[in-house]
Amino acid sequence: MQRIVTDHNEKTWGMLTHLLALSVFVGIPFGNVIGPLIVYLIKKDEYEFVAEQGREVLNFQITWSLILIISTILIVIGIGVLMLIAFGIAWLVLVILGTVAASNGTLYKYPFTIEFFGRQNF
Repeated sequence: MQRIVTDHNEKTWGMLTHLLALSVFVGIPFGNVIGPLIVYLIKKDEYEFVAEQGREVLNFQITWSLILIISTILIVIGIGVLMLIAFGIAWLVLVILGTVAASNGTLYKYPFTIEFFGRQNF
């Protein structure tokens, strides 16, 4: 059974962890990783939900940053443009789904994510 968070502040900080990934659109280089990392580091000890979602968001953002870097390199052989478009749209949709789930107080598990930071090591 999935735990549902009811504390408004905890849900808000959890949602912000997902939402700050969009800071890359305001011109912050690697803002998709830096924004969630800041919230995670500040609130992980205060809210378990933020700690869980923070690790999930960071794993997702680092994985997809690597995918987008590889896609950019593959522009040289022509397939990179299509990959950037497809992965970019998928990234945006998944970030929105994560944000909505967190705002409802439910844990969101991103698909296709390498687990860099597990519960025991971060």
